[in-house]
Amino acid sequence: MAHHPRHDDDRAPTSATATSARLGLGFSSVAHSFSHLFTLLYATVVLSIEKDWGLGYDTLAFASVPLFLMFGLGAVPAGWLGDRWSAPGMIAVFFLGLGASSILTGLAQGLTGLTVGLTLIGLFASIYHPVGIAWLVRVATNRGRALGINGIFGSLGTAAAAVVAGYLADRFGWRAAFIVPGIVSLLVGLWFAVLIRLGRIADPAHDVAPGAPPSRGDVRRAFWVLSVTMLMSGLIFQATSVGLPKLFEERAGGLVDGTFGIGLLVSVVYLVSALTQYVGGELADRFPPRAVYLMAQLVQIPFILIAVSLSGSALVGVAVLMVSGNVVGQPAENSLLARYTPPAWRGRAFGAKFVLTLGVSSLGVSLVPLIHRLTGSLDGLLVALALFAGIGAAFCLLLPVEGRAAAAPAE
Repeated sequence: MAHHPRHDDDRAPTSATATSARLGLGFSSVAHSFSHLFTLLYATVVLSIEKDWGLGYDTLAFASVPLFLMFGLGAVPAGWLGDRWSAPGMIAVFFLGLGASSILTGLAQGLTGLTVGLTLIGLFASIYHPVGIAWLVRVATNRGRALGINGIFGSLGTAAAAVVAGYLADRFGWRAAFIVPGIVSLLVGLWFAVLIRLGRIADPAHDVAPGAPPSRGDVRRAFWVLSVTMLMSGLIFQATSVGLPKLFEERAGGLVDGTFGIGLLVSVVYLVSALTQYVGGELADRFPPRAVYLMAQLVQIPFILIAVSLSGSALVGVAVLMVSGNVVGQPAENSLLARYTPPAWRGRAFGAKFVLTLGVSSLGVSLVPLIHRLTGSLDGLLVALALFAGIGAAFCLLLPVEGRAAAAPAE
């Protein structure tokens, strides 16, 4: 696929470059939304397939584990291709591949075909995070704000997944919940590919707003510490996003009717919490990202533990606070990772991050049916999530303190 060449000069951005950057932010945000929407359609659709196929929830839920595994494992090769070939080109592959895979999943005739389709959704969805966020970081002038806006779209995708899946499944059958979004993604991908072909989408080689380089020692230390904190955050996000529909069905089902109603409750949680990503981005621009990140880890713990004893509308309200605590720190997390990574390696660094947060943390997805099967409820899952948040907060304290002079800049 033809793509716009990377610009290696350091001249001030022209109006054409600024327009290209705005298009980049727009498509990057839509792609972020799609990456979460498509990977979470099944968390709600499974409730309809359970009735249609006569299979148990625990059996069907395990079919999504390869999806989340590929969502993470595909991030490193995707990041490498984004660094070495073209970030916009990889985003076009993301839209087109995701659309085709979703349509294929909607046509599945059995558990094997369903699992294969879901796995392909995870593979193509894995392209966005290492490529799209690294690309956004390069073109952003206010990094925290841009990441916050982009994060809102990610949360909107998470919120839309439940309501889109629930509505389409209830109205037209569960297959439509995959096929209709798949067609939309194909159309967006074709539009994006045309803009690349016309040279309207840029792929700069250097950061528009570079900061002072950190020391080599801080880079190594931040890498290992962030590896742990990002894994903990990923475990919480994955397990929560997959487990909420079942948790609400069992403990807040009296508030609504049907799969669509459950999906609507989940959507409300993620829509409200989406706004905190913008707040988190502004905080990451105004205060040390390390402090913002630590605060986000700590604030989750009491809300997760309180949720164990709640049901009905009180559970839904606390779920909003739980998810808000998890996502408010994401702009700071991405800012920290960008700060401690050389630009030429950023796609691979974000790829490594999402192997942890989306791949290894797919263990969090496995915990949902496992704990439910063993205990008959998801209370044990909530206790585990509080423990993960505590571990993340403890490791945040080991991050380098910002503002010190760098003795040996990282290359």
